[in-house]
Amino acid sequence: MSACTPTRHDDPHRKEHSHEPHSPPSPRPRGPRLTGADVSASIAVFLIALPLSLGIALATGAPLQAGLVAAAVGGVVVGRLGGAPLQVSGPAAGLTVVTAELIQRYGWRTTCAITVLAGLAQLGLGLLRVARTALAVSPAIVHGMLAGIGVTIAVAQLHIVLGGTPHSSVLLNLRDLPAQLARVQTAALSVSALTLCLLLAWPRLPGRAGRLLRVVPAPLVAVTGATTSAALLGFGLPKVDLPSWSSHALAGLPEGPTLGLIAAVLTITLVCSVQSLLGAVAVDKMVAARPALSGRVRRADLDRELLGQGAANVVSGTLGGLPVAGVAVRSTANVNAGAVSRNSTMLHGVLVVIAALLMVPILELIPLASLAALVMAVGIQMVSLHHIRTVTRHREVLVYAVTTVGVVFLGVLEGVALGIGMAVAVALHRLTRTRITHHEKEGVHHVHVRGQLTFLAVPRLSRTLHLVPQGVHAVVELDGSFMDHAAYESLQDWQSTQTAHGGTVELVGRRTGVRIGEPTGPAGLHPDGGTTAPDSSGCRCHPWTPWRNHQCAIPESGGPAQRSNAETTTARAPEDTEHTEPSGLTTKLGALGALGTPGATVDASAPPSSPRAPDATTPTANQLARGISAFQRNTAPLVRSELARLAREGQQPSQLFLTCADSRLVTSMITSSGPGDLFVVRNVGNLVPPPGEESGDDSVAAAIEYAVDVLRVRSITVCGHSGCGAMQALLAADQDTAQTPLRRWLRYGGPSVARMADRSRPAARLAGRAAADTVEQLCLTNVIQQLEHLRAHDSVSRALRAGELELHGMYFHVGEAQAYLLSEVHEGEVFDHVGVADLTA
Repeated sequence: MSACTPTRHDDPHRKEHSHEPHSPPSPRPRGPRLTGADVSASIAVFLIALPLSLGIALATGAPLQAGLVAAAVGGVVVGRLGGAPLQVSGPAAGLTVVTAELIQRYGWRTTCAITVLAGLAQLGLGLLRVARTALAVSPAIVHGMLAGIGVTIAVAQLHIVLGGTPHSSVLLNLRDLPAQLARVQTAALSVSALTLCLLLAWPRLPGRAGRLLRVVPAPLVAVTGATTSAALLGFGLPKVDLPSWSSHALAGLPEGPTLGLIAAVLTITLVCSVQSLLGAVAVDKMVAARPALSGRVRRADLDRELLGQGAANVVSGTLGGLPVAGVAVRSTANVNAGAVSRNSTMLHGVLVVIAALLMVPILELIPLASLAALVMAVGIQMVSLHHIRTVTRHREVLVYAVTTVGVVFLGVLEGVALGIGMAVAVALHRLTRTRITHHEKEGVHHVHVRGQLTFLAVPRLSRTLHLVPQGVHAVVELDGSFMDHAAYESLQDWQSTQTAHGGTVELVGRRTGVRIGEPTGPAGLHPDGGTTAPDSSGCRCHPWTPWRNHQCAIPESGGPAQRSNAETTTARAPEDTEHTEPSGLTTKLGALGALGTPGATVDASAPPSSPRAPDATTPTANQLARGISAFQRNTAPLVRSELARLAREGQQPSQLFLTCADSRLVTSMITSSGPGDLFVVRNVGNLVPPPGEESGDDSVAAAIEYAVDVLRVRSITVCGHSGCGAMQALLAADQDTAQTPLRRWLRYGGPSVARMADRSRPAARLAGRAAADTVEQLCLTNVIQQLEHLRAHDSVSRALRAGELELHGMYFHVGEAQAYLLSEVHEGEVFDHVGVADLTA
């Protein structure tokens, strides 16, 4: 989710800035002024960039000044022209292998020329406005590419850590590693070990003193500590050697085979662009997660960011610098340090220029072994266990592995090409993975199609259908969500032939008894793969497909009233209730009513119906049994392996999802989640009792504590919805009403009513419009108020202070099937649309 906890703005009349995600924001007449937050953030980023730039230049084999040039140009040029205000650009570890290979093959001056040409290519792509296309690259390929580059960097720098010299390929470095271990240099290993120890231990310093010390970046502390120790102990180690700027090599005319140069330019363009654009999206997420930046930092304009990166590469290559791209470590430091504008990025570039001109004697004291250890740690961190778990969960680990291995042993461009080929192969395999079986039972021939019916499956479908004798009754069970025209015609022709010879064909869905069309004739199919509406005696829905008239007709085993109610429920379509918000909790004359069904009314004068426990013959029991049977038959075989894994490993959800008990909210459907993804807490009104309440309810607090402290969830979402009966009951509350358990529970919604009545606060609203009525206004306000209650819980406040937890507000409009997230992009308490464009973020 790309939005997080709400921020209160004192002025409700401030103009709202609204634009589509990643679209060009409205221009402002003047840029923001330089603030103290930007100055402090620029210093923090500068202190990280200085040693990393030297280390990356060392790893590529380029002149060490090239790293400083790229850092300065990335800060000043991209900071001024780029579309992601808080993203920091410079020499990136992800480009180390590519650049080192180019230097080895073409020399430094030609490599600079390739960087210039790649920058021109980026400018062309930016002018064509194709930046979003880069986001279509599978994340498994991107993460696999970065992991392969990380492995290559780590293996190469390990030789320098041990006191040796790396080779140009991973295979040679691995082959010579045993010999290098046999002749390890104690001094180099000691300095490298001290660098790594400080790098790992510094962010984990405990206590108040640790928090103060952690203001100084760990890379600077590690390099400074190792340099000081080496000087005090008198180690004669190779150190940074910065030649005079007067002898610095600039770009020259490219020399080499044309095809090779074109491939090199495309490689630099691809890696720089994808890494920078994905980094810009990641920075947007970090900005959205920080309430202090709400309304002050606009979302990234990806096309402008690509133009800025292209301009920076042209300048950097011309001045003899490394290729420039957006870098995660420095961008994260910039956001965490409190930067509020692009001025922090630009000022950090100016500080790099000053350091390159005035701090040469100090920089030349740094041992190369310390820089190698720093870069090796960065390479190891590029192999992210979180990314591996993510691609495994999405069944793309093969794409990730192929890309990683290809990058390590063949090169970046070759590895990415292999990854793309594998991704296409996996997609085709999933598309063609259709199982078609036939069996006979009690004289009825059953054909079961599991998977997508495309033209690729037509030959198998035709062979299986011809196994069914003519003139018999056949049942074709379609277990898939797509059927193309070729499959439709094949099935329709066979159905027509079968019925012409006196047979019958029944087309059913995945659930037992779910009829898609009439049992005879081809009228049950549409060319688009859909189906005609069945007669009222059948069920009108498929699981996990559009749920029009989801309630199935109940067998007429009850009395007339029972049948009438069933028929009314079945006949209602979503269109019938599109402009109404039926409540699951109905009130009348200010008193609390009863839990009802959508569209039903409660008559207080009607006598209560006599309770009767359902047995195996009741419609409810039959519906339950049919649902369980359908799960065991169709769904259980598909999810058994995943549930078995979860049973072995235990639950590891990433989110706590707290929502209303309303039956219309299907959390797994509206969040596209599966088993093990969400830790769900549901109650009437999605309420969070504040801690310390007398006679309070501990059930919600216990779930919050368990989710945060034990399960270590990374986010908590409070989700309200339209037409909430609890909110209606709060608005219609009568103080003289008896204090029933429901009334006592709803007292936790009282602060939401008070918050809505407070005219000094900005009114919560939906993007593009105000609340439709008082009930919707209270539903929106209640989400914001319950987030305030959440912050008061000890476990939540601790996790928020440590930066380990995010809070999200969500609103689901039932009638529109539209989800909204509490947005920090807009000013005020605004629930913003979640559209297709947000899915790339």
